[in-house]
Amino acid sequence: MASRLVPKVNSKQGGSPCKEKHVVLLSPVGRIEISGCEMGVHEIKLPKMSVLPAGRAESSVSCEESQGDKEMPEPLQQCTAWLRAYFCEPGGTERLPVPALHHPLLLRDSFTRQVLWTLLNDVKFGEAVSYKQLADLAGNSRAARAVGGAMRSNPIPIIIPCHRVIRSSGDSGNYGGGQLLKEWLLSHEKLQKEKLQEEKLARP
Repeated sequence: MASRLVPKVNSKQGGSPCKEKHVVLLSPVGRIEISGCEMGVHEIKLPKMSVLPAGRAESSVSCEESQGDKEMPEPLQQCTAWLRAYFCEPGGTERLPVPALHHPLLLRDSFTRQVLWTLLNDVKFGEAVSYKQLADLAGNSRAARAVGGAMRSNPIPIIIPCHRVIRSSGDSGNYGGGQLLKEWLLSHEKLQKEKLQEEKLARP
């Protein structure tokens, strides 16, 4: 069961500035850049994919840190552990804590914040929702267009799974990391969810 996250006070607003740290994670889809501080993860930057990685949506490449600050704050450690599990052992993400998140967009009281927290908590691995369905979940059924804006501004992709939001037609729609990456992530989750279900059925 996924943890419900509680927003934390942003020290950038009226307090001492964050001591930002950085780490780069080499993943099956390329270099993922992560930044954050002791309070939480600030941002995840995804690579732009021009071609699909070998092995389609199989986790054929392990995740490893290629560079970063020697002393990583706990939220960045948790973030890299969570992303490793997501790509290489998806069943493990349910057992791992979601790292604290510390971006101003997620701390201000707004519909965008409501949409992003709703997506994080309610749309699970291997699932997909339409923009309208997510608007309904977030409490405003007429705000499908605003949901699209919230997806474009999401600072923590994959952990806040904006790739799971698709068009009502079933088309994958736009994505900050590009359509190829969005389709890869959806395919990865579908395959891994099927594997997990097969493993459960095979257990005595």
